[in-house]
Amino acid sequence: MRWDRSRAVRIGARAVMAAALVTAVALFVFGNPPLLRLLPSPLVPITHVDFDTFWRSARALVNGTGIYDTDAKLHNLNPPILSLLMAPLGMLDAVLAYRIFVTLTVLMVAGSVFAAARELRIGRFWTVVAVVSVLASSPLHGTLALGQIYGILLLGVTAGWIAERRGHPVLAAVLYGVTVAIKPSLAPLLLLPLVQRCWPAFRAGVAAAAVTTLAGLVAAGFSTGPQWLRMALTEPVATVLDNAALPGLAIRWGLPSLVGTLVGVALMIGTLVFFGIRTVRHGTSAAYGTDPAGVAPWAVLATGLLTAPISWHNYLILLWPGLLVVVASGRAGDARRVVVGALLALAFIPITWSDLWAPGDPLTPAGQALYSAILLACWLTLLRPATGPWWPDTAPGSGTGDPFRSAEVTARPSG
Repeated sequence: MRWDRSRAVRIGARAVMAAALVTAVALFVFGNPPLLRLLPSPLVPITHVDFDTFWRSARALVNGTGIYDTDAKLHNLNPPILSLLMAPLGMLDAVLAYRIFVTLTVLMVAGSVFAAARELRIGRFWTVVAVVSVLASSPLHGTLALGQIYGILLLGVTAGWIAERRGHPVLAAVLYGVTVAIKPSLAPLLLLPLVQRCWPAFRAGVAAAAVTTLAGLVAAGFSTGPQWLRMALTEPVATVLDNAALPGLAIRWGLPSLVGTLVGVALMIGTLVFFGIRTVRHGTSAAYGTDPAGVAPWAVLATGLLTAPISWHNYLILLWPGLLVVVASGRAGDARRVVVGALLALAFIPITWSDLWAPGDPLTPAGQALYSAILLACWLTLLRPATGPWWPDTAPGSGTGDPFRSAEVTARPSG
């Protein structure tokens, strides 16, 4: 019976993988031009709208004017620290600055995924799959075309995760804190040391976020803090299909956004409580000791993305290293590895998916849920190494004791 259920999961995941790849190829061939064709465009304010927003704020900071009072097409919903980080690009021509930023983003994304694969020692095959899949994914293409900052965020979270795996939870918390200061929607990461009773790490993370935020306010002016808060809190929930957050999905399904928010908060609290209970059961305050797989930050991060008012599908690249943790926790032919392969394949489906769904079509609600479903599936899959088997292992006698039994990812001593 165990074998039959596992076989069903593998067959279903492979069917999803095949369907996703066929759909992605069809949309690339018959749909709108791929996003990668937009990268060479010199029309920064029109094509690379997110980067134009950040660049104008950075340029305003360099020139000593208001970073939120620019002529950008979109509102800058990021704290002042981002303008400080991008100030060097604000000194350059917009087109040159964009091309430098895109190059750095590719390096940060590919480098972070490669570093995670090496840290997990998942082997050459899965390392190549991980790097190639993220480079070929629609979320990365959208990130590059629009000029979004997810490469910076991925670098920060990956560096923190590696520090924690290597026995440095305080350093990890500091890196998470800095990342959260850049993108506050990732704030649930700072709650993880709290529920894991790792008090020094919790204090360090909160302090790092506060100091980083203060640095941005000092550079841009303290008046920019309330100004940013007003814009961030009054920005409406995006209803477009590529907002994968649950509040956006609720609106697309004709429900109040509060419904999606409450579901997301419930998932977040449940995930945090789960890892908190593990800490109590293990009787230790060492965060890594209760999370030997190193999966907790990624699972919590996924709940933050589900709960935020806006989480573009492009945010999915932030979860790539977490999915590799699931790969490392399995064995060749294990169902969980096939499930990860299906999730990576689903990420190839481009945003032209939205062109298939007309208002009033009975299938439109299901089609509009795709990106949210992918994010939900990632969250569920990310919990797999830290829980009992939701589907059985394929190898006879493999057991279900240590959820991260692979010798290639044993914990390292601190120091």
